[in-house]
Amino acid sequence: MTEYFLLEMRAITKRFPGVVALEGVDFDLKPGEVHVLVGENGAGKSTLMKILSGAYQPDAGEVRLDGRVVRVGSPRAAIALGIGTIYQEFTLLPPFSVAENIFLGREPSGRRWLGVVDFDRMLREARAVLDLLGLPIDPAMPAGALSVAQQQLVEVAKAISTKARLLIFDEPTAALADREVRHLFGLIRRLRDQGVGVVYISHRLGEIPDIGDRVTVLRDGRRIGTWPARDLDMGGLVRAMAGREIREVQHRSRLRGAEVLGVRGLVRRGVLDDVDLTVHEGEVVGLAGLVGSGRTELARAIVGADPLDGGVVRIAGEEIRRPSCRLSVRRGLGLLPEDRKLHGLVLVAPVRENISLASLSRLHRWGWLRRGEERRLAATQVAHLRIRTPDVERRVRFLSGGNQQKVVLAKWLCSRARALIFDEPTRGIDVGAKAEIYDLIESLADGGAGILVISSDLPELLRLCDRILVMRRGRIVGEVGRDEATQEKILAYAFGAPAASAPAGTA
Repeated sequence: MTEYFLLEMRAITKRFPGVVALEGVDFDLKPGEVHVLVGENGAGKSTLMKILSGAYQPDAGEVRLDGRVVRVGSPRAAIALGIGTIYQEFTLLPPFSVAENIFLGREPSGRRWLGVVDFDRMLREARAVLDLLGLPIDPAMPAGALSVAQQQLVEVAKAISTKARLLIFDEPTAALADREVRHLFGLIRRLRDQGVGVVYISHRLGEIPDIGDRVTVLRDGRRIGTWPARDLDMGGLVRAMAGREIREVQHRSRLRGAEVLGVRGLVRRGVLDDVDLTVHEGEVVGLAGLVGSGRTELARAIVGADPLDGGVVRIAGEEIRRPSCRLSVRRGLGLLPEDRKLHGLVLVAPVRENISLASLSRLHRWGWLRRGEERRLAATQVAHLRIRTPDVERRVRFLSGGNQQKVVLAKWLCSRARALIFDEPTRGIDVGAKAEIYDLIESLADGGAGILVISSDLPELLRLCDRILVMRRGRIVGEVGRDEATQEKILAYAFGAPAASAPAGTA
């Protein structure tokens, strides 16, 4: 009996200047199935799904829906065909309301005045979708006022509102806390039970047994294989993705040196409340907390991206009462931000210029930029961090998310910063690149740098950090040393419970 597929993609090929992104890739999806698509950054996952969603057109191959060849000529055509997409990188318009973003291009019009948007109806329907997701978000508020995690969930609401038969989730949990992930998985299971086909892209391999039915691996633009999720061997899956063994990075003990970053009495009304912390040479300090606890806001205040109402920042022993980004860079403090596209990169500029951004003072001579030295500096970092790009003149917006993250890392490596803040450093990063970043953090600390790591991934903090601070409601509410750190203890602080009474299995 012939197997029925909701979707069939056959021999899909896509080329960009200097790069073959996909070469003869096959992929299919059954109704009521979650088909997980995995691979390293740059393997071609997002490109394949952008072809399915109408953002790109293939150079060769065909797409079939219900056995019929279709041309997905645009995102609007994809929606008309019943294909909805939640992208890894946000597509929301910050000044517009949540409701306007959810129904962008599909705004309901009034019955009496055709062509005039019925805002009351749009707010009601947006509220219904948000309630389905369990999101306590006001649909009238601007999307730009939401946290990264909330914006991601609005992207999910936007796709679900189209009543699609096929949904593409591209790294939907990268910015979500565990509770939000569980809620999203429950929603995906309900959609699957209703016959919706789901393509699920994720670098969090531990999610696959919880949510997936089948798994397909892409590597270097080619399909390596497809397997049932229940039969998955994680070691074999990682080798199939990377084409090599991934070495487990071990924490290394180091002698703690002088203070390189200090914060005393930091206050920002309504956001930060009397925050103190220190980071020393050769030390990796973790910063944990629930979404909205103030972790990212603290990082931005320290480097001077957001104003302060009180407190002092110390960089290499020098007190700074009015921090600024320019002064932070000059004193040797760098921030790898949570949102790399918005705050970490100049997307229209080439890799070369992005890598040299924090080092321009060293690359100038008598008012002239030494272009040759800049190219050599960028090329060295591209090789060192294994950034997948045809050359250093490639515009950053054409790189995969993981390679964009590596470009931000390269920028701060070139700056020779002695204190670094990594805000969600492995968000949207594949297992191989994650191991490379862990090794880089250990190497930087070995070399005497002081590092503050902000992460929602508690195993990541437990693996990397010498001690972990926990934030709640804009305050540091607990500190846990490496020898006593557990997920239960960290979560107890984050939820405001006594650490000693954390119930077993809380994590």
